[in-house]
Amino acid sequence: MENAIELLARVQFAFTIMFHYLFPPLSIGLGTIIVVMEGLYLKTKRPFYKDMCKFWVKLFALNFSMGVATGVVMQAEFGTNWATYSRFVGDIFGSALAAEGIFAFFLESGFLAILLFGWDRVSPRVHFFATLMVCTGATFSAFWITVANSWMHTPAGFEIIQTALGPRAVINDFWAMVFNPSAMWRFAHVVVGSWIVGAFFVMSISAYYLIKKRHVEFARKSFTIALFLAMLATPLQGLIGSKQAEIMVEYNPSKMAAMEGNFKTTDHAPFWIIGIPDEKSGEIKYGIKVPGLLSYLATGSADGIVVGLDSIPPQDRPPVAGPFLCYHGMIGLGIYMMALSWLGGLMLWRKKLFESKWLLRIFVISVAAPYLANQLGWVASEVGRQPWIVYGLLRTSEALSKAVHAGAIVSSLIMFIVIYALLFLVFIYSLDRKIKRGPELHDDKSSKPDDREKGKRWWSKFFDGLRESDRKRLDCSRHRELSDDDEGGPK
Repeated sequence: MENAIELLARVQFAFTIMFHYLFPPLSIGLGTIIVVMEGLYLKTKRPFYKDMCKFWVKLFALNFSMGVATGVVMQAEFGTNWATYSRFVGDIFGSALAAEGIFAFFLESGFLAILLFGWDRVSPRVHFFATLMVCTGATFSAFWITVANSWMHTPAGFEIIQTALGPRAVINDFWAMVFNPSAMWRFAHVVVGSWIVGAFFVMSISAYYLIKKRHVEFARKSFTIALFLAMLATPLQGLIGSKQAEIMVEYNPSKMAAMEGNFKTTDHAPFWIIGIPDEKSGEIKYGIKVPGLLSYLATGSADGIVVGLDSIPPQDRPPVAGPFLCYHGMIGLGIYMMALSWLGGLMLWRKKLFESKWLLRIFVISVAAPYLANQLGWVASEVGRQPWIVYGLLRTSEALSKAVHAGAIVSSLIMFIVIYALLFLVFIYSLDRKIKRGPELHDDKSSKPDDREKGKRWWSKFFDGLRESDRKRLDCSRHRELSDDDEGGPK
């Protein structure tokens, strides 16, 4: 029964956090792109770039609201399902989450109103500063959350004290806790991954407009800005991932072994490109490998020794299939996105990108790739840490609330699924409506005259018709008054 409760609690937390994590990366990535666009507006003074920013800010605000709404749930789950864990890490998580609220969320939300409604109320420089602060706040938020999560993988700057309710971790070196061995590289991984999400989101919508021949100049400019960010971020992400592998070898050897399917401690350890892990036989079946590459990536030498699962006590070994498949799926998607981005850069250099509809269609659907890569990476990392919830200190099975029962978890999980499904439908409907309506551009001569009409619903067109009818009636009345005056009629 305890195993069932643990599984249900893990499934519930995984569902809620994976759904939530659809939104924060886009806030960081799209926020970065908006900063670049508004910087171009400040430099060129062209209203075109201001209108461009306004459109993407609308989508940013919609995404931000979803992130806030879905982010509250996890804090409640810590108390209901993971009370023992909350008591054990309360001092650690409390400081990091308090810093996130004070230094990040307040900064982000404080300047959000100026970003959304201050276009004609503050100067362009003040508005740009507000945009920069919102983007900075989103990034700071990711920093403190990543610090807390990284501490679970590589705990540092703490000591264990005994209390009446059991052992508890307390901070004895705040900065050692913040800059724990994996924190900075994991933070870099999160931020660059968010840039990729933002870049592919903008390129997908821009490619859609180009295929439909709507807002062509807007789409070209937006696509180009996002493409350059993707070309920078995708190879950079690979370099950051390589550094993380070195950290895992030193601090989380069991997770590294599971993610790489390395069952035996050996030198010249191979890197598996594809394959299916068989935990019973301790082999990768139907696989393709590069001999010595894992040793080189992990130690800097093809002769380096990499710890395998045979060196880990059986009770401390993580499952292999999930981390291996998710990790390699993430790497495959990363290579795909890098190849697609640089192919787009080549076609742009050759001045053929915006006429290549087949490539634009690929960009439209490829918006799913960075989202899927983020989810796969999270699963690989968290499942690979098992059976520990805090590596080497607290097991997941020991972190559950003592009073929670399976029925409560199942009922609340069903409730979350229903509510989140409705929220997601509202989000997709609103996003689709804003995209179809398109930007309101004052100097986009390439757009069709009926572009704005295509995005309107029947009620919008109805009220527009009433306003147009009132305007014509007023014009006729004024024309009659002028005619009467010219003829010397009654005044």
